[in-house]
Amino acid sequence: MAERISPEQGLERLRAGDALFVDVRDPGSHEQARIPGAVPLNQANLEQFLADTDRQRPPVVYCYHGHSSQGASDYLAEQGFDAVVSLDGGFEYWRQAYPDQVDDDH
Repeated sequence: MAERISPEQGLERLRAGDALFVDVRDPGSHEQARIPGAVPLNQANLEQFLADTDRQRPPVVYCYHGHSSQGASDYLAEQGFDAVVSLDGGFEYWRQAYPDQVDDDH
């Protein structure tokens, strides 16, 4: 099972710039608001994501509340991605804790 990290650890990784943030929420939610630089991952783009994404760049996977991201993290680890982690609390916690670290369409 993929490791879970706290939002604080996620923020450290975002600031360090070496992790790839992966948003597994629905595409509409990703369009409305996301962690800066996050890439969407869903059934529609899964094959392209697997083909194009550097497996050496450690993914930080997030969903709405930190539950669905666990399964997605495990899947990416099975696909050969290094050091995959799931973000505890998901985007909803992140949005409240770090409002200045959210890209949105407003």
